[in-house]
Amino acid sequence: MKILLIEPAKAPLTIGGDDVFLFEPLALEYVAAGVSRNHDVRILDLRLEKDLQGVLEEFCPDIVGITSYTVHVNTVKSLFEEIKGWNPHALTVVGGHHATVVPQDFLSPFIDLILSGEGVFGFKEIITRFERGEGFHGIQGIALVGGDGLVKTDSSPVVDLDAFPFPDRRLTATYRRHYYSEWMKPLASIRTSKGCPYRCNFCSLWKLTGGRYFRRKPEKIVEELAGIDESFVFFADDESLVSAARMKALAKLIKDAGIRKRYFLYGRSDTIARNPELLEMWRDIGLERVFVGLEFFRDEDLEYVGKGSTASDNEKAVRILQDLDIDIYASFIVRPEFDRGDFAAFGQYCRRLGLNFATFAVLTPLPGTDLFEKMKAQLITHNYDYFDFIHTLLPTTLPLKEFYKEYYQLLRKANPLTKGLSLLRKFPLREIPQALVRSHRVFKRVRTAYLDYGDGKGDPPLTLSTHPP
Repeated sequence: MKILLIEPAKAPLTIGGDDVFLFEPLALEYVAAGVSRNHDVRILDLRLEKDLQGVLEEFCPDIVGITSYTVHVNTVKSLFEEIKGWNPHALTVVGGHHATVVPQDFLSPFIDLILSGEGVFGFKEIITRFERGEGFHGIQGIALVGGDGLVKTDSSPVVDLDAFPFPDRRLTATYRRHYYSEWMKPLASIRTSKGCPYRCNFCSLWKLTGGRYFRRKPEKIVEELAGIDESFVFFADDESLVSAARMKALAKLIKDAGIRKRYFLYGRSDTIARNPELLEMWRDIGLERVFVGLEFFRDEDLEYVGKGSTASDNEKAVRILQDLDIDIYASFIVRPEFDRGDFAAFGQYCRRLGLNFATFAVLTPLPGTDLFEKMKAQLITHNYDYFDFIHTLLPTTLPLKEFYKEYYQLLRKANPLTKGLSLLRKFPLREIPQALVRSHRVFKRVRTAYLDYGDGKGDPPLTLSTHPP
């Protein structure tokens, strides 16, 4: 069987995403690893290679699978329509995060199967059944069109992450030099855990594991790390530092194995504040950067999203990382209710912390989250292309044009030129022009984002999606 697995590009309307970072399609590499030994499998990364029609004509796949986040839904459905137009008999399978939380959004005559949850074993079974000419009923984690709509089976619970094969990175060999996050290029990704014990209402990842935190054995992680060629490695975990004991054991094994990489991982501020010695230990084996979801500068806003950490935790974590000379990827959230005073106070807070780099997402009620259930009646657009954490989905207190003016100024002021220059020094000289072009493109889109809504004033909003909340 010839199997084509596709990583979709963002829609033209979507801001950020591929223009800001590009991580390897780890989920597809996992799925591919389950079937590549017995079948001819190809991964097509449409963020880097645009000629889908050419690949279809040259490779002639029997089966096409595409992964999808919420922001990709419209794009993915269009891709499947193109694929079925090329060959109506090709089996089409959609998977990924959105297929797991809202499978009904993929009810389409151009999509044969919807695969939810961890897709490695489910996809392998789909291939086996298809090869034998059998039906797909009873496969765990699938949904397909039945007489009364969508017929679903339960996803198998994820307990042992080490039961999965290592991702098949051979299939992204032609792309790997292009994967990056800022100066960290080429950047590999590895998963060491899944889930999160916390209950942030804007996040659905904890729900996918029932609030449990699954961990890979440190020995298996080290074995996989030893086979990664790239110097930069991103830990693609929902939260990497939840278990300090596990991470200390992993750091010791990495050191003993003589593996020297430059690491980038997620860490909560309260975890960092409680475990400065853990961060020092990781700094000594190559930890270069930590993505910290600081979210807000006021406790009442942190409480609103159920973060479980405090502004004090944030400041302590920042001091610890700065003292250790570990770069901070500070991630904040802007609420649509913010007025000019809120924006000004936020900017002052970031400057006081002395951050080198800060990003700001507009609070986004994603399907599958508690926040979505709470706010869905207030959504001003149902178009999934807008679910990019920069377009607001909720009414703003300020007029929309004014909101984006303040948002743009916050981005500029929280990342002053002097700090930006210190970051640019980390880039190889040949990468600096492209980094500046990407940054300029994103800032320009943010400044004019209000033009994407209706008459450009936010009244009325543009609503293109056929998916009601």
